[in-house]
Amino acid sequence: MFERFTESARQVVLLAQGETRELRHAVVGTEHLLLAILAQPDDPAAGVLIGMGLDRETARRAVVRLVGPGDDAEALASIGVDLDAVRAAVESEFGEGALDAPAGDGPRRRGWFRAAESRPARARFSARARKVLELSLRESLRLKSGQIAVGHLLLGVLREGEGFGARVIVDHGLDPRAVRRAVEAELG
Repeated sequence: MFERFTESARQVVLLAQGETRELRHAVVGTEHLLLAILAQPDDPAAGVLIGMGLDRETARRAVVRLVGPGDDAEALASIGVDLDAVRAAVESEFGEGALDAPAGDGPRRRGWFRAAESRPARARFSARARKVLELSLRESLRLKSGQIAVGHLLLGVLREGEGFGARVIVDHGLDPRAVRRAVEAELG
């Protein structure tokens, strides 16, 4: 299916994975796809949302409010666990870097303390995000387009309708039907 994606649509998928990592979320969700769409303000589909008052920073704040920051250290600190103190205690007992991932191709460590380099290059997609990708193909076929563009991805987010991506749009006060019509007009 990805061979049908335009270069911009492929970039959205990559950017969504980056958004997931930046927000320290476990999986790529519809909200990350929305943020990635908005990260391309020159794209006509993103322009529709931006023109309606929903920009990337506003959407990002909404995602953090809805989903949370995804930072384990912050969550543990709220119950009195200081990860820096835990790391210091472990390293004083077992040596500096004891909680970091080993170098090379050895087995990866899991947990809060793994090194950033040990994180997978690609994040997994949630079932809803996979559904959006499938629906973007259906939207492309419905509109008789030979490829999947960023606009089709946004139409997929809207058509899926239950994920955080659609919720951010609705919570911002936008009518999904009006957004859909505007995006379809941009796609021709």
